[in-house]
Amino acid sequence: MPGEPAKRTKREEYKKKIQNDEENAALPQKRFYRQRAHANPFSDHFLSYPKSPEDMDWASLYPAYAVDQEKEIAEVQDGEEQRKNHAITKNVEIADIGCGFGGLLFALAPKLPETLILGLEIRTSVTEYVQDKVRALRMQNASTTNAYQNVSCIRANTMKFLPNFFAKHQLSKIFLCFPDPHFKQRKHKARIVSYTLNSEYAYVLRPGGVVYTITDVQDLHEWMKEHFERHPSFERVEKRFEDGEGEYGEGMDECVSAMRVETEEGKKVERNKGMKFVACFRRVEDPAWP
Repeated sequence: MPGEPAKRTKREEYKKKIQNDEENAALPQKRFYRQRAHANPFSDHFLSYPKSPEDMDWASLYPAYAVDQEKEIAEVQDGEEQRKNHAITKNVEIADIGCGFGGLLFALAPKLPETLILGLEIRTSVTEYVQDKVRALRMQNASTTNAYQNVSCIRANTMKFLPNFFAKHQLSKIFLCFPDPHFKQRKHKARIVSYTLNSEYAYVLRPGGVVYTITDVQDLHEWMKEHFERHPSFERVEKRFEDGEGEYGEGMDECVSAMRVETEEGKKVERNKGMKFVACFRRVEDPAWP
């Protein structure tokens, strides 16, 4: 396409400039982070991922919560090398899977200042945008204790590698906001909700934790409801949790409220006067062994 190399060069120059602009700490502009709307989760995206949650370098994502010194772990089984654990003082508790441009992340960060929140996004440029915005907000709020230090973002394919990042029962909340609907039946296997994937969500989510879903596609909403309600590890939350009561939605969960209005897709649906379908599911206790 004529002019495309020049545009690409301009985008790359902008990204380098904003990453080195510590003095002004300007927020990134989306127009320099061009990306397709969706990515194929079954493609090889040349992703980096840890062998286990213990191998993840969390300190680089949440430097304000890094332990004072890196801890050397015992030698690996083959005894030929050692590994270091880039540890933090608390675990990530909230995962926004397919976080997009991070609208929900940046809304939740000040609401839950003591909780570590991680966005996971498969698209390269979108991930870079969120990471650059995190960096800018941290610098802009450097005088405020730990402002936006509790939020970060990584490029990841959670359909393949979710247990590589999170330990059993680590998370308290998982968000699935406006996922790709994959309308064609032959593409349904690529949907972010399935019986198999729900088992992985159940593994990383602690009992009492909640999976939050929202979409503007009713067919996908019914699909997600059906697959979570059929899974023995989940139950639908009470209606008040999702919708609240009365004119002002009294009793609505604060994260549901944020999810409805703070995501980029949610704002687009609002502008187009579309419908939003919300369904939340609580992780139940595992049955006792006989």
